[in-house]
Amino acid sequence: MDKLQSLAAQIDTVNHAIGRSAAWLALLMVLVQFSVVVLRYVFGIGSIMMQEAIVYMHGVLFMMAAADTLLQDEHVRVDIFYARASAQRKALINLLGSAFFILPFCILIAYVSYDYVSMSWSVREGSRETSGIQGIFLLKTVILLFAAQLALQAISSILKNLRTLMRAQHG
Repeated sequence: MDKLQSLAAQIDTVNHAIGRSAAWLALLMVLVQFSVVVLRYVFGIGSIMMQEAIVYMHGVLFMMAAADTLLQDEHVRVDIFYARASAQRKALINLLGSAFFILPFCILIAYVSYDYVSMSWSVREGSRETSGIQGIFLLKTVILLFAAQLALQAISSILKNLRTLMRAQHG
């Protein structure tokens, strides 16, 4: 069981690092958006590439920070009963939620988006705008990374909650 907990800790470390790195995109988005506004309304200059960059950063931020959000237990939860539950009951709810909701969701997302991403890579899909970012295929790849990263975090959650339940049962 210690090896499994070590695996969970490694998953947590990687996902936390990715989540913290992705969080910097929020600041960068604000700075780029500010620049777009200043360029447009002060200098009369528009930049499709900068506007698309904001959309790209927004997508990457939310997809790459999702696993860290799950790790930090900051995701949205209807906690009418959960808030008052014991540690063992919370562990059971989290284990079942990860096993029967998050993992199947990640598998579905990966399955459904694989051809979508693959097709985008096959043509090196770019912006419809001439002066836009010619890397839509890279942005679409983040969908698969999101599914893999969130699935790994769900596995980590399952392992940690199993440990909690086993400790409660044995002592």
